[in-house]
Amino acid sequence: MTDYGDLVGAVDQGTSSSRFLIFSTKDARLVTFHQQEIEQKYPNEGWCEEDPMEILQSVKTCMKEALTKLQQLNISPDKIKCIGITNQRETTVVWDKVTGEPLYNAIVWLDARTASTVNQLIEKTECKTKDGLRSLCGLPIATYFSAVKLRWLLDNVPAVSKAAQEGRCLFGTVDSWLLWNLTGGRNGGCHITDVTNASRTMLMNIETLQWDDQLCKFFGVEKTMLPEIRSSAEVYGTLTEGPLKGLPISGILGDQQAALVGQLCFKPGQAKNTYGTGCFLLMNSGEKPVQSKNGLLTTVGYQLGPGKPAVYALEGAIAIGGACVKWLRDNLGIISTAPEIETLARKVDSTYGCYFVPAFSGLFCPYWQSDARGIICGLSQFTTKEHIARAALEAVCFQTRELLEAMAQDSGIPLRSIQVDGGMTANQLLMQLQADLMGIDVGKREKLGSFFK
Repeated sequence: MTDYGDLVGAVDQGTSSSRFLIFSTKDARLVTFHQQEIEQKYPNEGWCEEDPMEILQSVKTCMKEALTKLQQLNISPDKIKCIGITNQRETTVVWDKVTGEPLYNAIVWLDARTASTVNQLIEKTECKTKDGLRSLCGLPIATYFSAVKLRWLLDNVPAVSKAAQEGRCLFGTVDSWLLWNLTGGRNGGCHITDVTNASRTMLMNIETLQWDDQLCKFFGVEKTMLPEIRSSAEVYGTLTEGPLKGLPISGILGDQQAALVGQLCFKPGQAKNTYGTGCFLLMNSGEKPVQSKNGLLTTVGYQLGPGKPAVYALEGAIAIGGACVKWLRDNLGIISTAPEIETLARKVDSTYGCYFVPAFSGLFCPYWQSDARGIICGLSQFTTKEHIARAALEAVCFQTRELLEAMAQDSGIPLRSIQVDGGMTANQLLMQLQADLMGIDVGKREKLGSFFK
């Protein structure tokens, strides 16, 4: 039997699925895992929601099933010494601290319903632009971020506004929702988030790493409903039920920051790009925040312990990456499984003038145009589904190149290579197109794959 030594568990709660993974502390090998899909709900055009209870239950199921697989390997769950949480960011959950029940569905990060809220908030700023709060929080006023979603909930959902008035409403991103429930819920659950997730709310001061009075007042949010901000690596509480009861939860990172750490981007100028539901390019910018002048985001990359310095990152966020492939599969039926897009796209050597702009939820970096919508153009009688499939892959590459150029302008550091991860990196054609279009090396860690030049 392989000796993995002590083990650590990781909850990975993403936009489209939840996973629980178990790793060896000796060499970071993945021992086993379990994954379960999450249903997205689209009640109106531009809206995207998920059931917070389904999210929570999926995590519990994944933990249970992964432990069963561990025991089938003749490894005791006692070998697991702690767990951590990584999560889809900005997705907003509000719940009743008395009953423990959600007050509304989780509003997913790419949801665009808050466009009118954004316009109202922009008008409240002194300069009346989307960058009116950037100096405080590092972010533009956009539909993407949690405070805007929370403001919409307070304005439009009576149950939320009533609970807030009565002091019963708790707010959190998905990490906080999971942590509160896993550590006891209404019976003493820990209401905590980490600096990386807090930096995506528009309520945290990017310099002080604390909830900002001016920002909370601007959005009309009481601090009493907000979780406590902690570092990304410390013990927050312990599991209160299940086979791992008593185990400490000792790490939280937003999913893209977790990828930055996982790709070992610990030096300024090192960067990674994650190809998932969306695409997210992050570059380590050091221990001082760099304010973007080119539509990027200033965010916290990680803070590895209380009292440790926070390390910042510049981020380029694209709303629709792998979601474009999912759309071709589920809405148009061009493919029946996601991997088929590569087979289809390889049948042609060019799109022959066909271009795909997948702005299903508006455009994020560097445009921040919430009213933009998707388009497929350059069609002719020659165009086939093969050309559209290739155009979809090229769309991801074109968007990423825009981020790369903006990042080089903001940082003054021309990137020579990027590390990549995420489900779409299994698509060899996509990775080669990306390397060709950007003119730099696109690399995957040796355990995960190959290198493209």
